[in-house]
Amino acid sequence: MERSTFEEAYAAGSAPWVIGEPQPAIVELERAGGIRGAVLDPGCGAGEHTILLTRLGYDVLGVDFSPRAVELARQNAARQQVEARFEVADALRLDGESRFDTVVDSALFHVFGPEDRAAYVRGLHRVCRAGGAVHVLALSDVEPGFGPRVGEHVIREAFGAGWRLEEVRPSHYRGVARGEAAAELGVEDGAVVDLAAWLATATRA
Repeated sequence: MERSTFEEAYAAGSAPWVIGEPQPAIVELERAGGIRGAVLDPGCGAGEHTILLTRLGYDVLGVDFSPRAVELARQNAARQQVEARFEVADALRLDGESRFDTVVDSALFHVFGPEDRAAYVRGLHRVCRAGGAVHVLALSDVEPGFGPRVGEHVIREAFGAGWRLEEVRPSHYRGVARGEAAAELGVEDGAVVDLAAWLATATRA
């Protein structure tokens, strides 16, 4: 997807992934003890997960390549009186010291094509500490939905050398169905829907 697509969606307030709250799957992941230490939230969007985890006491950095998204995330954090940290950064060019213990990827992995996906996973390997966990919540192709969707094999192939793939299990991703997407799903325009997704966990070797 083009950068302009994201910028326009944020500017128009029509981003289907902005639901005004964290993804239930990520909330459950945290409650189950899946998050620890320093956390990276790549493709943080409106900042719901960075804000949630910061409020819970984690050391979190949210990054997004969309300046509009980061501006919106900062506004959301200020409104909720949470001192969350956000930066404009390209997830395809992650670099620097290996300092993150956990990565929470909510609906970023699935937007990339094969080459970008490989670059993204290499970047995650660079910035994760040994033993660090990457959690990927990605839209699944097993049911009708909207937006880019991936098969389980895509996740398994991406996290090969340098990783130990712990699990890939069915989950759900909550979004807002608008326009043609709403019509295809047979719901009202603007309806909140739960779409089939994968929740994968990989550990950096």
